[in-house]
Amino acid sequence: MTDIRTVGVVGAGQMGNGIAHVCALAGYDVLLSDADTARIDAAIETIRGNMSRQVHRNTITQADADSALKRIKGAGKLTDLGAADLVIESIVEQDDAKRKIFADLKAALKPTTILASNTSSISITRLAATTDRPDKFIGIHFMNPAPVMKLVELIRGLATSQETYDTSVKFVESLHKTIANAEDFPAFIVNRVLVPMINEAIYTLYEGVGSVEAIDKAMKLGANHPMGPLELADFIGLDTCLSIMQVLYDGLADSKYRPCPLLVKYVEAGWLGRKTQRGFYDYRTDPPTPTR
Repeated sequence: MTDIRTVGVVGAGQMGNGIAHVCALAGYDVLLSDADTARIDAAIETIRGNMSRQVHRNTITQADADSALKRIKGAGKLTDLGAADLVIESIVEQDDAKRKIFADLKAALKPTTILASNTSSISITRLAATTDRPDKFIGIHFMNPAPVMKLVELIRGLATSQETYDTSVKFVESLHKTIANAEDFPAFIVNRVLVPMINEAIYTLYEGVGSVEAIDKAMKLGANHPMGPLELADFIGLDTCLSIMQVLYDGLADSKYRPCPLLVKYVEAGWLGRKTQRGFYDYRTDPPTPTR
């Protein structure tokens, strides 16, 4: 079984910095890579701030945070990931972009390195076929935000070896996460259930059944959801929600997965949710105000 000591994370966005945070706290050396080196610096500052909050909440000690931050190093180029025993891709939810990353990684990695994708919907088997090691490829899907959420979905591709799976189980458990095994079908388990619910909430808004405020209030107080579906869509990112719905619609060929035209319109406008300050809510005001 591969002994994982150094973890490479490709993509320093919201999910990537969360994965780096969790791995460093668990004692792994982390190489954080992004095509934009400024994003690496910003990610490390985000991790520093998030760990500071954990210290204030007494969930970790200051010594834990200091040690973890020292384990995280920037890797401006994919070739800087050569020392990694496991590389987790966590870039934009687009098939072509992910496959290009895995193709580019071929020359950089040791033969024993395990490759994983944090994809929330795309075929693990198809991504693995882009690599020189489909037997050492697996889906390790963290929930957002990774430092808080307890679940990780593990998805085996057609060629994933038992050794790769066993090593991945050991790794995820070392992060104090709970595993849900999912088959390699579009969107796996969580997003197969969650994102169509969000899409239906957007249809409910689109058809005028309720306002943004009414829909979120109804689901929070009527279904005991901690966050309304439109608020949650903004948190996830409307572009990610749309990508997942498109994967479901294309992969399962069922009209019930058709992305809502209003979701498409918001993404075309660049109103992607919290990360762009506007989505179904306008986050430039305090408190945020509905945009419809």
